[in-house]
Amino acid sequence: GSLPRPGDRRGSGLSRMESLHFVDACTSEHFFAMSRIHALGWRTTYQDAVPAAYMAREITDDRWVPSFRDNYESGRCHGLLLYNGNTPVVCCNYGPARAEDGAYSGWGEIISFYAHPAEKGKGYGGLLMEEALRRLRISGFSRCYVLVLRENENARRFYSDHGFAWDGTQVEVPLPPETVCTDLRYVRHFDEGRAPA
Repeated sequence: GSLPRPGDRRGSGLSRMESLHFVDACTSEHFFAMSRIHALGWRTTYQDAVPAAYMAREITDDRWVPSFRDNYESGRCHGLLLYNGNTPVVCCNYGPARAEDGAYSGWGEIISFYAHPAEKGKGYGGLLMEEALRRLRISGFSRCYVLVLRENENARRFYSDHGFAWDGTQVEVPLPPETVCTDLRYVRHFDEGRAPA
């Protein structure tokens, strides 16, 4: 369905008509759109944290297509996009937590969350985040987390604005051959703070 224009909520007075709608990722076109948004996000956000050689070799527009297709076919997690008309502007993956140590068993997770760089700052990310959180909550999760690169201050602020807080834990992410990035675990309890509608 159509959504309210983010510009209206922020008072920007957009004059063009926007047709915003959520799409559950289920086709090759959706999987490629998500993968491309992820790749663009990596290239613009992580350029100072991820070695250029790794970025050039590994972060291709279609890198995540097989994973997104497998997730869809297995039901392991769900891909969700927000489109403005025919243009995908932001996407995420959400589902049960992937933590293997058992400490987060029964939790939900925002597995990935990226906005097209040209569409940042327009309120689209907030709309998608609230929808993903609503879906996690109605799926029975009472709490969830998202992992965010320690150096990504903008994303950390965004997650804080949506009721997440760092729980003091972190995950080391090796990027061959010699780089290790650190992700911080931001958690949210649905019975605290702003609950999704």
